[in-house]
Amino acid sequence: MIRFCFLLLSLSLISCQSVRKHNAFLQKKIPVEKLRSDVDFTYEKMKRFHPHLYWYISKDTLDRKFDSIKKSITQPLTPNDFYFRLAPVIARVNEGHLRLRPLFRQSTKKEEKALEDKKPLFGMMEYRIIGDRLFVRENKQNFFKIKPGTEITKINDDSVAELIRKYNSLSSSDGKNKTFQRYFINQAFFNFYTLEHGFLDSARLTTQCDNQISEITIRRQKKSDREISQDKETPKITTVQKVQDYDAASNTYNRSFKFLNKDSTIAYIKVKSFTATFSKKFYRESFAKIKKARSEYLILDIRDNLGGSLAEINNLYTYLSDKEFTLIKPLEMTSRTSGMHQNYFRGQTLLEGILSAAGYPFFLAGNYVLSRKKDDRYYFRDFISKPTQPKDIAFRGKIYVLVNGGSFSASSIISAKLKYEKRATIVGEETGGANDGTVAGVNNTVTLPNSRLTLPIGLFLISPDIKFDNNNRGVMPDVEVDAGFEDILNPDDKVLSWVMDDIAFRSAVSDKMK
Repeated sequence: MIRFCFLLLSLSLISCQSVRKHNAFLQKKIPVEKLRSDVDFTYEKMKRFHPHLYWYISKDTLDRKFDSIKKSITQPLTPNDFYFRLAPVIARVNEGHLRLRPLFRQSTKKEEKALEDKKPLFGMMEYRIIGDRLFVRENKQNFFKIKPGTEITKINDDSVAELIRKYNSLSSSDGKNKTFQRYFINQAFFNFYTLEHGFLDSARLTTQCDNQISEITIRRQKKSDREISQDKETPKITTVQKVQDYDAASNTYNRSFKFLNKDSTIAYIKVKSFTATFSKKFYRESFAKIKKARSEYLILDIRDNLGGSLAEINNLYTYLSDKEFTLIKPLEMTSRTSGMHQNYFRGQTLLEGILSAAGYPFFLAGNYVLSRKKDDRYYFRDFISKPTQPKDIAFRGKIYVLVNGGSFSASSIISAKLKYEKRATIVGEETGGANDGTVAGVNNTVTLPNSRLTLPIGLFLISPDIKFDNNNRGVMPDVEVDAGFEDILNPDDKVLSWVMDDIAFRSAVSDKMK
């Protein structure tokens, strides 16, 4: 027992020391030559592993941008100051998955304990960024009496417009896409602000509402005893909740299914993310209910779905297709050994790494065996790029797919395939992910040796098995409907309303013809 306690104490001290070293490194300025070396290292790794690096930018242009950033570094910089210099250059590749990652400050046990019983400072309200302006979208608990629709023009002494422009430069959508970035910045804005300023206990907001400019200081609020108690509870997740991929922290479901009318002729499936968790059971049960109800219409809502598992969308397609299909083209790589460089150990604890090390040789051998060369290109053999039969209970009626600029990666792949095969009507706005494919699948996350910033590089070029339109844009909807992105005070779902009206029209026409 004494030895066990000593071990726990030793691990705790090592952990605290590690946090202090990490945070001290964030303040350390790195010499110019080492920063320039990291620039070269980054570009070499991108050229080595990214299978379509010059898809949206010419090699000459990208060469010049990397040369320019090297020359512009004339003074030592901290790791994250360097991040804000290098990330915009990588973003100009215009591959939405390719984003440099900064280093966040780590919290000590004492700091974590202090924040445990408090609410997130900027999480007390919901916001919407439109252009370079930030608005309060919702304030359910009326914190600090800030009305929905209020514009926040400054946070402390920082201009919000300047912050938005700065943070927007750190990432990109796929190609010439026009819709993704506004969804991304809405998710990422306060993450970037926290990166620069840490976890604040208060902030001074300059606001504008009803032509009146005000200064309001917001402060972290204590959680109620009930909220603290709920945080400590381990919720019991039912089988139904597991199938719908329930998230206890947010009390939301990743997947949901329902009928939108009393006679069950309209089925509705919402998928927020293709996580693959219990997805096979969810689709099997949902489409069995649709089959039993003899539904005539299916609405698949993948708005704000940033993608995920290729296996899940391939399985979903077996319930949507009316014939044998191949979802994607063979996965392309830069070399036969590319797949061997994916993140095998990343994210594992020391114990997990030791246990999984025994399988590492088989992982390497398997990746090499499954790779092949054809016409001077390298491909990875996978089951998803093979012909697949639809399920016996596949839906045969009219399909609508709802998309927006937040529909990215795998969401765009399944949308592009459904549109090309004329199996569904795509409704909404241009998807955030490209129509002709993306570079993702698995990553080789490289760590820059001097700044320690990380860059996940997708190893596979994943393209839907369609004839490309080569317009370097997202999946363009068959029916474009204003998503109401800027109408922050009106909760009406214009896209779903259009679909329901179209179904009503089709049903009326069908009834007249009987």
